[in-house]
Amino acid sequence: MNVVVLCSGGMDSVTALHWARREHVVTAAVSFDYGAKHNHREIPFAAEHASQLGVRHEVIALDFVNRLFASDLLRSGGTVPDGHYEAANMKQTVVPFRNAIMLSIAAGFAESVSAGAVVIAAHGGDHAIYPDCREDFMRTMGEAMRLGTYAGVQLLRPFIALDKGRIAAAGVALGVDFARTWSCYKGGAIHCGTCGTCVERREAFQQAGLPDPTTYVSTAPLPAKPDPQSRSG
Repeated sequence: MNVVVLCSGGMDSVTALHWARREHVVTAAVSFDYGAKHNHREIPFAAEHASQLGVRHEVIALDFVNRLFASDLLRSGGTVPDGHYEAANMKQTVVPFRNAIMLSIAAGFAESVSAGAVVIAAHGGDHAIYPDCREDFMRTMGEAMRLGTYAGVQLLRPFIALDKGRIAAAGVALGVDFARTWSCYKGGAIHCGTCGTCVERREAFQQAGLPDPTTYVSTAPLPAKPDPQSRSG
């Protein structure tokens, strides 16, 4: 099947791109530049992997998100918090309805280039903080994409039952060079090692028993996973 892959340049989406290249015909990889502090660090890696695989790469600008939306992930927002990626303060990095916006655009693009599905790298650990990564949302969004396109564009979520450690292992098996991916939300010269996405990245390699090829500003002990009751909502 011809597919379009959402590829930010992070660990999960780059692995999804390599997986899709093995399992399907990738019509294009799509990145969104929406004003996140780290877009300028991660999108070049998406382009690099697309080029490596011989896949068309499109960058879609969503300037209005940075201008109109409230999130500390955005350049217009405050400081990106440190801590465990499931901690309540990570809600500051949620970009409201981001996945819905991106998937809507990707569905229209997929139908326009005769692709039958959109691949997203949403995984089992995403749901704690991000409401538009949760199963109810993804299932409903997939149905909306199918019903709202003549082609019945599907939403494929190959990693939905996996945690990030298992995605890291899958990526290594697919030949992904994780040194050529980006996670840190702060978007500095190197990964900070302490923001939620850096903590998640570090933890993933530890869980998978794999060497972490990333250079971090800090490799202080990882924070403990918070009590689920502390992040309700």
